[in-house]
Amino acid sequence: MLKKIKFLSILITSLIFLLSCSNEPTEVTKIKFMAGYKPQANLPFVAAYVAKEKGYFLEEGLDVEILHSTGSHLKLLLAGEVDITTAAAASVIKRRSNPGVPISSIMLFGQKGQQAFISLKDSNVKTISDWEGSIFGYKISLPPEYLAMLNTNNLDRTKIQEVKVGFDPRILTEGKVDILSVFKSNEPNLIKKLGYDLNIWDPGEYGVPSLGLTYITLDDTITKRSDILERFNIAILKSIDFILNNRDEAIEIVMLYAPKSDKEHQIFMLDKEIEQSTSPAVELNGFGWSEKEKWQSLHDFLLEYRSIDKAIDINLVYTNQFLGKSIESDKKTILDRIGLGKN
Repeated sequence: MLKKIKFLSILITSLIFLLSCSNEPTEVTKIKFMAGYKPQANLPFVAAYVAKEKGYFLEEGLDVEILHSTGSHLKLLLAGEVDITTAAAASVIKRRSNPGVPISSIMLFGQKGQQAFISLKDSNVKTISDWEGSIFGYKISLPPEYLAMLNTNNLDRTKIQEVKVGFDPRILTEGKVDILSVFKSNEPNLIKKLGYDLNIWDPGEYGVPSLGLTYITLDDTITKRSDILERFNIAILKSIDFILNNRDEAIEIVMLYAPKSDKEHQIFMLDKEIEQSTSPAVELNGFGWSEKEKWQSLHDFLLEYRSIDKAIDINLVYTNQFLGKSIESDKKTILDRIGLGKN
């Protein structure tokens, strides 16, 4: 994993060298970025924090106001009150399947999905076969990954009690549920810090398609304000390079935004999300790259398990075009190789 991260850092460093040859912006444009949750070390959040604090946004002529959502970030994006926000890839597909929600991903951070399922190590639920006869707790809606794992392991759903539990992971340690739906970079560490060992099931290990967090914006912004998105992504890529090479300082920047949070937990979250941001395609093309095949697999999976009602054109869901479009045209071959060319 360290070799992969080092290789990724080299690619981004090459990117930054090429960016230094482009013309510097002469005007500063104000935009609003809204992180999709409270201040914490999710990689898309940290990238924005670092870009702000290290001056990368200003280097690209952007004055970025960073906001945090209480659950209304998509609504605010659609209303034009924020320019860029975050969302899980599955959520982008779900929203896009509604013709009234014209959003697209412009940078994919999570090359692997966030979803996992856990039980306490000393409980009676030790293997996936033990799920039958248990109580399953989920946050808001049943994860399709859960349904897929039941299907692939020939489990009888009628023998599992499904309970909506919200976001407090102590519901597991208090014995109110036997299995809990969690995010890999969050609840497992929180529960371990309470002194409990865990069994963890990763849907990806069972062949379930998944992708993680992305930056999203409106189709109208892509069409009419592409220069701003390009500059935003360039600043973020500089920020990612800094994070990969200066994790401790990056964490200190996180703590400026989340001063009351547990620092050790923020380190865990950031490390886990960096790990999930790499893939062979990223190593080949550059950070944030989207593969059509992975988006299509996720789409087909959501359709199969009725998370979306109808098929959509997956090309509308994401774009790679803002990963370096402003570079001089005579460098195009190099840019394409490291993932900066227009898709």
